[in-house]
Amino acid sequence: MTSEQAGERFRLAYVPGATPGKWAAVWRERLPDVELELVQVEAADVPATLGSGDADAAIGRLPVDKEVYSAIPLYEETPVVCVSRDHLLAALADDETVTSADIADDPVWVPGDDVLFADRPVPGTVPAGPDGTPLERVATTADAVATVAANVGVAVLPMSLARLHRRKDVTYRVLVDGPTAPVGLVWPTERTTDLVEELIGIVRGRTVNSSRGRGAPAAAEKVGRGRGASKGEDKKAGHSAAAAQRDGRGKQARGAKGRGRGAAQRGSGPRSGSTGQKKGKRR
Repeated sequence: MTSEQAGERFRLAYVPGATPGKWAAVWRERLPDVELELVQVEAADVPATLGSGDADAAIGRLPVDKEVYSAIPLYEETPVVCVSRDHLLAALADDETVTSADIADDPVWVPGDDVLFADRPVPGTVPAGPDGTPLERVATTADAVATVAANVGVAVLPMSLARLHRRKDVTYRVLVDGPTAPVGLVWPTERTTDLVEELIGIVRGRTVNSSRGRGAPAAAEKVGRGRGASKGEDKKAGHSAAAAQRDGRGKQARGAKGRGRGAAQRGSGPRSGSTGQKKGKRR
């Protein structure tokens, strides 16, 4: 039974801000018989999603529990400060950066789904009411950006989330001394299958010939057939070239023989003519 007949599929979860499209395209090219299903989940839900089997692997935030999961770091996201268009920092050029000292007096909104400050100090001040009482956290990153738009504080986010929740009344600048947000491929260690190996090869940029996953044997066979065909074509071309060369030599020999006969005939013409002239004189 083929993979297609069995309805086999591989489920890849990804967190907001991650863009698995380029890897998905390579997967579908190499493993067309195995459906790749992309499932977006919140960063905090990745362990539960993998643990329940609702996904086979995930593009998620690091670190993870190394006793349960394996992970391959992919990249680290740059932190940015999101501010209202009316904030002083918005006057900076797009390529200018800021430091934590630049927002030391600003209330910093940390959303409930924050991925930067779990074990790091938050720059700035804690948002508080008129009486100084700390305000409750906003629930989501989208809520934090909406609050920033009202120019009542700032938010520090990974750049991908700032872009995901972009608004016309909010801009951002890179925070050079802020915490980065590492992203990696994560999967349960005990479920390291050949399809997981295939995905590892894809995200690491391996070619089909160097892949360790399921696509490797098929790719090697395809390459082998291609090499066999090339050898056959080269052999055929060699025979054709040799035959052409022999045919060319034959044509040259026949041409030379023909030219020899023509010369002989042309040589006999003048001699006959001379004889005739001599006979005419005798008459």
